[in-house]
This record gives sequence, C-alpha cells and structure tokens, in this order.
Amino acid sequence: MKLDRTDLRILTELQKNGRIPNVELAELVHLSPSPCLMRVKKLQAAGYITGYSALIDLAKFDEILTVFTEVTLSHHRQIDFDRFQQAVAKIDDCIECHLISGGFDYLLKFVTRGIAEYQALIEGLVEQEVGIEKYLNYVVIKSPFSKSHLPLNALFGPQSESS
Repeated sequence: MKLDRTDLRILTELQKNGRIPNVELAELVHLSPSPCLMRVKKLQAAGYITGYSALIDLAKFDEILTVFTEVTLSHHRQIDFDRFQQAVAKIDDCIECHLISGGFDYLLKFVTRGIAEYQALIEGLVEQEVGIEKYLNYVVIKSPFSKSHLPLNALFGPQSESS
C-alpha cells in the first residue's frame, strides 16, 4: 500500500488523538466520513496502525525511575542475539530494546519504582547468563520533553506530494 498525503494526514491526526470520532477526523483531513473510515480500516489492515493506547504522564507518579542501559554481548552469533532478546522481552519494566551499531550492542530503556528495583532487574538478567559481557547505566534526572508521535510529514511528506 502506497501512502498519499491524505493517509499521512489521517495517521498524523490519529497519533495526536487515537480516540477522535470518525466524523471529526474526516473533517480534519478533508474527507467525508465514509471514505475516511474506509482509509483508516485499510491503514489498520495494512499494518500501519498497530493499535491504540493511552499516554501516561509518568511525572504524576512518585518515585518513578527511568534508566537507559547500554549492553554489550560476549558473542555475536544470531543465537546469542535471539537468547538475549527473548530474556529482555520477558521483563515488563524494560519498555524499549534497540539493537545498535557502534560501541555496544543494545540500548534498553527501563522504567521502575526505584534504583533498587532496577538493580535487581539487571542483576537478574546477568544471572540468567544470556551473554552479557558488560553494561552501562544512565539514570534519567529529568525529561524536558518526550514526543509520542512520529514526524510523518517530515519523513514521508516530500515523496507523497505528487500523490
């Protein structure tokens, strides 16, 4: 499925408000409600929209700790990557896992109730013997902003102008 400007506008608006009524969405993207709904369903069927969720403001909670962790594996075979990824996927407090090129292998993002809980999680991961050679922690002091949307127009806008 090739996206056009209208599809990008729909995705942009749904990122801002996934609960927007179809009639309002249609108005914002300059379509009538029926074609708008059909496009949303096509975007869902094609996998561009994978779900809807509520955005939670962590600053409203007391004692929440965010930690970024660089992980370097001892070995770099596919089985080593798979074993590590499977172990990390089971940790609810690990909310992001990125395979990175450069000086280390993975960048993980943890959100926990505090440093003791984080330390217990990372020690448990090391004890599982999933191939961790070393890890470095970066505790987040403050997050001036965190965007929950992708810059779709900047990423895909110019290619879609002729659509």
